[in-house]
Order: sequence, then C-alpha cells, then structure tokens
Amino acid sequence: MKNADLKHEFVEFIPRLLEDGILYVSMTYATAAHNCCCGCGNKVITPLTPTDWKLTYNGESISITPSIGNWSFPCQSHYWIKWGRIKWSGQWSPEEIAAGRDRDRLAKKVQFKGADSTTVNEKAIIPALLLPVKQSRGFWRRIWEKLTVKV
Repeated sequence: MKNADLKHEFVEFIPRLLEDGILYVSMTYATAAHNCCCGCGNKVITPLTPTDWKLTYNGESISITPSIGNWSFPCQSHYWIKWGRIKWSGQWSPEEIAAGRDRDRLAKKVQFKGADSTTVNEKAIIPALLLPVKQSRGFWRRIWEKLTVKV
C-alpha cells in the first residue's frame, strides 16, 4: 500500500527492520532510511551529504531533497518527501536515469577530488547533462496548457 505521509524518528542506529510509514534519521551517521513508499518493502537508504540528500527539519516535520528515485528497484518509484508528506513524481526514462547518475558522479568528483568541471571527461558527461529532466506538471498547469493551446 502506498504511503501518503512519513512520520520521522531520530535514532542513533538505523534499525534492521523498518516500519512502513516511518523515516528513521541518524544524525550521528548522517543517514536516513525508510521502506519504499510504494509499498514494495524495499529499504531506501539516503546518505545525508553535500552531494547526496539534504534534510530539513522545522521542529515538526522533515523534508528531504532532492527527490527519491528508486531506479534500482523493480518498482522504480519516484517521489519527494516534503514536510512529512509524500509527493509522487513522474517516472524517468532510461536516458533520464543515466543523465541523473552522470550528474551525481560529476558532483561527487568535483566535491571530493577537488576537480573542476572542465577536468572531467566532458564528452561523456555534458550530453547527459543537457538531457531534459522530466518534471510532473501540476493540475492547474495542465489546465492552463489546455486553455492556452496555440493552433
């Protein structure tokens, strides 16, 4: 069953068995974990680092950015965690997944090896960076687009 929201629980260690609907956060180990929100039961681990995910806590709820794309799971679910609520996002194509992974590798290389973006093999990375990343359009945006169709 899909989760509509996630409660958070601050822990020192991530438990072996995760309860559905709970986002476990270990500040000690800069890691968050939860069961996939689609209900498939896979464990989702999100390292909290400058090049991976960022956690925001407002005293009541948690957001994690960027989105969670479970591309290695059979479900390939894709969602955002915004203030404890799950916001479902669109499926990515294999090309978009590859481009996202290339962007992640480049960010890590720049962050951890001190390379600037011009020292990386640009012929391999730049085309992937130029691929558009599909974003789901909101309800009102789709209505607006239908009303303003140019003939």
